[in-house]
Amino acid sequence: MERLYVYAMVENIEVNEILINTEYLDLFIDESQEHLQAINDNLLKLEQAPHDRSIVSEVFRSAHTLKGMAATMGFEDLAHLTHNMENVLDLIRNDKLEVNPSVLDVVFLALDDLEAMVTDIASGGEGKRDVSEAIKQLEQIENRNANDVIAPSTKSIESDTDLQTIEQYDQFERTIIEQSFEQGYNIYLMKITLDPQVVLKAARVFMVFDVLEQIGEVIKSTPVAEDLEQEKFDSDFLVTVLSKIQMEEIKDRILNISEIDSVDIQGVEVGKLSSSEEVLEEQVEVKNVEMPIETVKPDGIEKPPKQKTELNKTIRVNIERLDVLMNLFEELVIDRGRLEQIASELNNNELNETVERMSRISGDLQEIILNMRMMPVEQVFNRFPRMVRSLSKDLNKKVNLQIIGAETELDRTILDEIGDPLVHLLRNSIDHGIETPEKRLAAGKPEEGTVLLKAFHSGNNVFIEIEDDGSGIDREKVLKKALTNGVVTEEEASKMSDQQVFSLLFSSGFSTADKITDVSGRGVGLDVVRNTFESLGGVVTVNSEVGKGSVFSIQLPLTLSIIDVMLVELQNEKYAIPLSSIIETAIVNTKDVFNSHNQKVIDFRGKVIPLVFLKEIFEVPGSQLEEESYSLVIVHKGNKVAGLVVDSLIGQHDVVLKSLGNYLKEVFAISGATILGNGQVALIIDTNALIK
Repeated sequence: MERLYVYAMVENIEVNEILINTEYLDLFIDESQEHLQAINDNLLKLEQAPHDRSIVSEVFRSAHTLKGMAATMGFEDLAHLTHNMENVLDLIRNDKLEVNPSVLDVVFLALDDLEAMVTDIASGGEGKRDVSEAIKQLEQIENRNANDVIAPSTKSIESDTDLQTIEQYDQFERTIIEQSFEQGYNIYLMKITLDPQVVLKAARVFMVFDVLEQIGEVIKSTPVAEDLEQEKFDSDFLVTVLSKIQMEEIKDRILNISEIDSVDIQGVEVGKLSSSEEVLEEQVEVKNVEMPIETVKPDGIEKPPKQKTELNKTIRVNIERLDVLMNLFEELVIDRGRLEQIASELNNNELNETVERMSRISGDLQEIILNMRMMPVEQVFNRFPRMVRSLSKDLNKKVNLQIIGAETELDRTILDEIGDPLVHLLRNSIDHGIETPEKRLAAGKPEEGTVLLKAFHSGNNVFIEIEDDGSGIDREKVLKKALTNGVVTEEEASKMSDQQVFSLLFSSGFSTADKITDVSGRGVGLDVVRNTFESLGGVVTVNSEVGKGSVFSIQLPLTLSIIDVMLVELQNEKYAIPLSSIIETAIVNTKDVFNSHNQKVIDFRGKVIPLVFLKEIFEVPGSQLEEESYSLVIVHKGNKVAGLVVDSLIGQHDVVLKSLGNYLKEVFAISGATILGNGQVALIIDTNALIK
């Protein structure tokens, strides 16, 4: 990317014309987001450990790389702002500026602008933004330190120095210089100084070397080429060149390169060449020192060979390719089911063996493809520490966010959807749950509240919990608000358990906030949270204890693409119930069914469970026959349980979840459909909608 940028400058071509519409833009966006996240995470760490210079170095490195990438791609506002932020970080890195909240607030402000510009670029914009306020505040920090005495860098070379006295050559380099001089070449030693405000030093160095190689041959540079490429130098460097062109012409050509501050060029006197060995002899006083005798190993004993370090071999793959791969595999799963059906009908041994082998291989392939789509929830969780920091400052609260299980993996499709709902829950915990420092101290708690964000696997599900040690949920306050809003009646309220009361928080337009603020109080949020999680096949539950805190728990399926289901039959129609919702199956005698409040229920393992007759729910055509027993599928939604009454149980299957399309969006209790092995379509039941 960097060399392409250099080529564009050399040929006077607009960078945007080369790069913006190329594959490099996607790479730039991906890497920029990674560097911004790294800066964000490390700044939060720096706030906790302000004297840890290793953290500052990490932030500086990410900012420097981002600046170079932005300059390469031609996003000037992005590069300019990053450059100013880098200057402040450099002051911190060199112990010329103390890390404090006010400095970090300004750096975070600049980071917000950088993130906004990258987001704009990712959505097709030009990355333009008014960053004058952030630059102004960064420059104010720089100017406050401008009067500090800064020792000149020892790596910088004084302009009036005889360059030949500070450059040393080894024997090989001296031989080349002497032979070239005999063949009529001029030997020039030059010190090239870059503009102090240069954005991309390595690119300018490359351009200088490109010019020098056109007019002669570079035989030595100080620092070495590798250090120059990695920008491990201040603002100047030495180059020794062989050429037949005159000194002034070389100087003019180099000065024609932009952001070159000065060129000091001198002819090398071959007779006065100093070697590194001679300089060493002059500088070091030789003393008689008894040196330990080195033990020589016998020839037969060899040193064990150094083991090669195993590199992490990864490639970037566009997510659209994975989606295409998943879609093709879903079709393969459908065909696999059809083959299994045909094999069972024909009852041919060879065919059965072949189909079984294909099923095993496709099963392994299915697991690999699903794992490829898995991504750690860390990608969503990473944005929360910064949000919590800002929100706690706005609310004048002290909050410590702890994250556990960020490495837990979820399907990318689900991961894309859970970010905003989790933001709502976190804001809710901080605003409604965590008390102010004064109230916490009065209640005998530490003034800093704790919010625990935890993710973990359990079976075929991922659980995400948000726990706080705040004031908890006041049951009576919730009931009073629910009665006022007409959400429940007095009779219903008197019979409600704590869990049922807490679930009222997810009612549309419901809020217990005493006043409306920018954070909460408008009754918008928790109903959307529940609807979003349930649309993903998830369940939200709440537990709370007044004065101790609250826990919001979200249960999510690992994937939405290929799921395990129990196939059931209603008359001649087949339906699929996700296994993740099923507790168990049972057959119950009709004599064990009772009526309670116009609802048929059973006493199942000491628990009263309501029955849901799917024939009535889905209006399945056919005559209703008196039966001696019911086939039940016991399902759950959080702590709530119900028994689904079906005609018969077919068995467990892997099926591909397909959308019903735009025309059938609001079908009650149906989340999608699948194609069975015999080509028949089975509807997939949304059990969450059936449990109230």
